[in-house]
Amino acid sequence: NFTASKLAWVKENEPHIYEKIDKLMLPGDYIGMKLTNDIVVTIEGMSEGIFWDFKTNTLSEDVLNHYGIPKSFFPEIKPIFGIQGYVSSSAAKELGLKEGIPVSYRAGDQPNNALSLNVFEPGEIASTAGTSGVVYGVLDQLNYDKLSRVNTFAHVNYTPEQIRLGVLLCINGTGILNSWLKRNLALEGLSYSDMNALAAQSPIGAKGISIIPFGNGAERVLENKDVNCSIHGINFNIHDKKDILRAAQEGIVFSYEYGMEIMREMGMNISTVKAGYANMFLSPIFSQTLASVSDVTIELYNTDGAAGAAKGAGIGIGLYATPQEAFASLEKLAVIEPEKDKRDQYREAYQQWRNLVTKK
Repeated sequence: NFTASKLAWVKENEPHIYEKIDKLMLPGDYIGMKLTNDIVVTIEGMSEGIFWDFKTNTLSEDVLNHYGIPKSFFPEIKPIFGIQGYVSSSAAKELGLKEGIPVSYRAGDQPNNALSLNVFEPGEIASTAGTSGVVYGVLDQLNYDKLSRVNTFAHVNYTPEQIRLGVLLCINGTGILNSWLKRNLALEGLSYSDMNALAAQSPIGAKGISIIPFGNGAERVLENKDVNCSIHGINFNIHDKKDILRAAQEGIVFSYEYGMEIMREMGMNISTVKAGYANMFLSPIFSQTLASVSDVTIELYNTDGAAGAAKGAGIGIGLYATPQEAFASLEKLAVIEPEKDKRDQYREAYQQWRNLVTKK
C-alpha cells in the first residue's frame, strides 16, 4: 500500500528503491496486473493514497509538487466499473481460468464492503464489528474532518458529475474487548451467546459502569491518542459480571456513536446502518444499543465482501443494468429499530461515557 507521505519517506530513506519505481499500484492493482499484464488504477484507489484532487478531478498538483513525485509514476486511470483488462494466457494457464475473462471491478476493502451491503447513497452506512470496527458512510458533498479523525475517499459510484464520497471511521478497540473478557472473565467456559444472555440481565447503562474500549493501540478518532481500556464506576456492593459484560458492549457501541458524531458534523445525515449478520452484530444488546443511541435503523444481511465483489464485476461488464438490479437478491435477515421510549436512558449512559473520553 502507499500514500504520498510513504512515498516521500522511501525517496529520502531508500533512494535505491525509489529510483527503480516505474509505476505505483495498490495491492489490488498489482493483482490486476498479474492477471492481465495491464497496469491501471482507479480514482477510488488514487484517493486512498491522497493523490486525488476532488475540486479539479485530476491528480493533485499540490501533492505531487510538494513531495516531488513525477506524474509518470501513475498508470492509466480506468473506471471502477468497466473493462480494465482481460485475463492473459499465462495467468489463465497458471490459475486454471479461461483466457480473456474481463477484469471489470476493483476497490478497497471498506468501499467494497459497502458495495456488498448495497450502500451507494447519502445517509447510508456500512459497518463491521470484528476485532476492530468500521463505520463507512456515503457523503454527497466535498467535505473533510479538519482533525483527520476520519478518512475520506471516492466511493465506488463516485463520478465528477455525481459526488459520492466514502467517509471511513476506524476503531481499533471493538470486538477485541469482548474476546478479551471471554478469555479472562468468562472462566466457566461461557460462549459469546452465554455472555450476551448474562449482559441482557443488566439494565441500560449497566448500573453506572462505563468502559472505555480503546485498548488495542492508538485511535485515530481520538487524534491518535493511546488511551488504553479502562473501567469506571464499579461498586463492589451492587455490580457483578453481568454489569461488566453489558458495559463492555455499550462502551464499544458508544465509540461508534462518538465517531458518527464527527460524520454528522461533516454534513452526513445518518439514517440507516447496514451490516453483515456476524461478529458483534450477532449480539442483540450491541445492535439494539447502537440503533437506540444513534437513532438509526440497523439492517443485517447475509452477505460478505467476496459476494459483493462478484456483483461489482457483474455491474462492470453490464450483466446488471444498475446496482439496484445487482443487489435485488440481497437477503435481509433482521431489522432493528431504535427504542424511542428508552432513548433518554441510552443517551444518559452515552453522555457519561463521552465525558470520560473527552477528559483523557
